[in-house]
Amino acid sequence: QVQLVESGGGLVQAGGSLRLSCAVSGRTLSRYPMGWFRQAPRNEREFVAAISRDGGTTNYADSVKGRFTISRGNAKNTVYLQMNNLKPEDTAVYYCAAGPEFGGIVSESSAYEYWGQGTQVTVSS
Repeated sequence: QVQLVESGGGLVQAGGSLRLSCAVSGRTLSRYPMGWFRQAPRNEREFVAAISRDGGTTNYADSVKGRFTISRGNAKNTVYLQMNNLKPEDTAVYYCAAGPEFGGIVSESSAYEYWGQGTQVTVSS
């Protein structure tokens, strides 16, 4: 069983930055491609970013491309999401997810096996 715990969310003004972390336990992180998703009130959960098992390949939603960076430290069993130039429309609960064991990078939420509890990000205008 894999456990994921997100941290780093909070309240920030538009144009500011936040760095989310996802601590993974229970299994070796390098087994899993990882992703970040978000869900705003009254919206469905949407893909934000994904990273391959070795960190060599990344994928981003168009809405965050150029502003967000996903990275991973397999030795620390942690995945990160650096968010710069935040906008009010980035306000959401952000979730970390672990993809299929030994699988490739994926952007579909249905492919992910394990999820964290989420961390709130609020961007004021």
